[in-house]
Amino acid sequence: MKIHGFRFAGWAAFALGACISGSVASAELRLMVEPSYSPKQAAEVYKPLLAYLAKATGHTFTLVAPRNYHFFWRDLRGNTPVDLMFCEAHFADFRIQRWNAVPLARTAEETSYTLVTTGENPDPTLRGMLARNIVTMSSPSLGYAMLVEFFPNPVAQPNIMSTATSWRDGLDTLYGGDADAAMVPTALQQQDPALVAIQTSREFPGAVFTASGNLDPTIRDAVTKALLALHEDPDSYEALVELGVTQFEPATAAEYAGSEQMLKEFFGYQ
Repeated sequence: MKIHGFRFAGWAAFALGACISGSVASAELRLMVEPSYSPKQAAEVYKPLLAYLAKATGHTFTLVAPRNYHFFWRDLRGNTPVDLMFCEAHFADFRIQRWNAVPLARTAEETSYTLVTTGENPDPTLRGMLARNIVTMSSPSLGYAMLVEFFPNPVAQPNIMSTATSWRDGLDTLYGGDADAAMVPTALQQQDPALVAIQTSREFPGAVFTASGNLDPTIRDAVTKALLALHEDPDSYEALVELGVTQFEPATAAEYAGSEQMLKEFFGYQ
């Protein structure tokens, strides 16, 4: 009975998706995401979103979660075959410019990063961070790239600990006393009034879904429509909460043009 029930539920989801996507045959789509979480954490964070997209489009979505930014950057440069990608502005622009990816929908919120410390730090300034330990996620994450911009003088540098497995993990390292400051998304910093902001980066367009240039335009449109309507579905509110965004908005390549220049100082950029 469980098997029959599962099949019926799957058929119902397919039927609903077929109506929304124009009766296109169900496809199996691979969605790659940035390694802002460990693969295990990413599976939990993106589970509600993948369930919603499957229901809304009738297609099957498989999460591709690289273990760290080294592997993600390698896969991005090598144009690893994935149908969709959700990533920050500099990676998205690289994919658009190099591999003819098509932007679908972006987070309504702009993206910036803030260097934070605790109230126990006697000198919460950039100068006060010289030769001190700053924890962040590894390069070429946007947070790491922005942190490097804060310290342009090669002989006046902090000790950058690119050991965080997630942005929250960086805060845990800070609060644990193993770092003097942490680089985190500004949205995360704003959730914790105990944090002291040292410096906030310039803003970029929000993280964006891009589709492979080879993806069927009908499928592409169905995914776009589903993302733009996500905030209107009360049953899928958890998907937005997990991602920490309010809604998705239409995205254009022009918004992201030039952002890939953030990658030019990192190994492998050509």
